[in-house]
Amino acid sequence: MDLKQHLKEGGGFLCWFALLILVGCAGHIAPEKSELHGVDGVACVGYIDQPPEGVVAEEDESLLDESLGVTGEGKLCAGKTFVATKPVKVYQVWNSQKDYTKYGHWWSFQVPHGPKQQYREQNVICPSWSTLDRMSECTLKPGTKLVVGPGQSANCLSISYPKSAVNQVFVPNDSRKDILYVENCTPGDVWP
Repeated sequence: MDLKQHLKEGGGFLCWFALLILVGCAGHIAPEKSELHGVDGVACVGYIDQPPEGVVAEEDESLLDESLGVTGEGKLCAGKTFVATKPVKVYQVWNSQKDYTKYGHWWSFQVPHGPKQQYREQNVICPSWSTLDRMSECTLKPGTKLVVGPGQSANCLSISYPKSAVNQVFVPNDSRKDILYVENCTPGDVWP
């Protein structure tokens, strides 16, 4: 029996049902991650990772602009803005010689691991920016807006770091002005 005859004799229902299932499932296939480009149009490395539970997408163009850097400047290469809906743990490696960096802009959702040089390269941190000798764990305050994205390249005084696929978390803290979006921080353990 050919397909036309099969459809005429009632077999069409099963074929149409199978087709509907395939079309319906195709609409639920996770989209491929698209290539990211920085503010200067140059391609980034990696993708924007899904943040942990308690962090949801929320548009904030001015915060996004504050977090992004052009090629060679550091900061984020590309990013997406979010808001914390509940306390969420974040981690930061900072410079004990500059106390204000304990509550800086650059955080991670994962516990930082050494060695120090590898961490510096993965997170694009120039030696002149931080000695990376302390690590703190804090929680984001509910309502905190943040940006998540892969690192932009950085031209340091004596070395350059390429763009990084490692996602960083930009939190607009300014401890010099007593503006903090983190709380319940550990005092800062020696790191690594």
